[in-house]
Amino acid sequence: MGIARELVQRAPKVLLHDHLDGGLRPQTIIELAAAVDHELPATDADALGGWFAESCNSGSLERYLETFRHTVAVMQTADALHRVAKEMVLDLAADGVVYVESRWAPEQHLEAGLGLHEAVEAVRDGLADGMAEAEALGAPIVARQILTAMRHASSAREIADLVISYRNDGVAGFDIAGAEAGYPPSRHLAAFDHIKRNNGYITIHAGEGFGLPSIWEAVQLCGANRLGHGVRVIDDITITERGAELGDLAGYIRNVRVPLEMCPSSNVQTGAADSIADHPIRTLAELGFRVTVNTDNRLMSNTTLTREFVLLAEAFDYSLTDMRWLTLNAMKSAFHAHPERLRLIEQVIKPGYQQLISETEAAR
Repeated sequence: MGIARELVQRAPKVLLHDHLDGGLRPQTIIELAAAVDHELPATDADALGGWFAESCNSGSLERYLETFRHTVAVMQTADALHRVAKEMVLDLAADGVVYVESRWAPEQHLEAGLGLHEAVEAVRDGLADGMAEAEALGAPIVARQILTAMRHASSAREIADLVISYRNDGVAGFDIAGAEAGYPPSRHLAAFDHIKRNNGYITIHAGEGFGLPSIWEAVQLCGANRLGHGVRVIDDITITERGAELGDLAGYIRNVRVPLEMCPSSNVQTGAADSIADHPIRTLAELGFRVTVNTDNRLMSNTTLTREFVLLAEAFDYSLTDMRWLTLNAMKSAFHAHPERLRLIEQVIKPGYQQLISETEAAR
């Protein structure tokens, strides 16, 4: 059954886990690549978009990672970062997103001579210009950035410094990403301690490519306020005829309301879930975990937040009421000032869903 796509697109949505380098427009990649003489696998926008989607659905980790080689390669100047950030905001606003935290790794964008501060400020200004243009178009959106350090690198402490330096200038929080196996988050305790000492916010990619130990370290050693993906928390839950039995870790995550940034289509691509219908998001939601719905990499998954909700509605017969609950989960979990979160909840999200629900009931 599901919900009509038109209603889903009009609904106000909140996006907490979306990679800046995973959501470029194919035509933008082509134009930026031409400017820096970077060779692409295709020079037609439709063909290039198809190549990204096919590569990421191939089951080959090597081909999946190669896609990011192309996007990162064309995001090495301030102008390119500004453009990509601005276009991201406009694309999401057109999809009905009213709040987004876009994450990216500044250390990967210094090959053309940019400094870390210059890179962060280029994205900041791109987000600001995107927000101004979206508001002028009648689709206001709040966009902030999360700075990501790479697990396998040694610059996490430096990125943590950036987060604190720009905490009042558009930067929402700190993240680490990259291969989980062999690179536990506890390798970067100095960075996490710096964020915590300065009352900053932490999200950690955990529980996607590796299991419960990754989740435990992220929460209990590193102080994660949110979990990027967190799919494998389901491994600590046993479903019996009498109901669900939660292990100590799953119980703790539910009890203290650690938000789970779930990305259904991406989780299927990476093998964290076999299919949308088999994704643990439904079970976790029914058990009262604070689950949220996200896109991860819109280009690589050929998706939008609207599409992610449509897929879940088709698989689990979700209603607008279910979608509203998931959206409120996300807004409550945002790394944003409480008064602003409350404003968006009371003045944008709740009224937006109430209008759509009323329209649906009137049409019956």
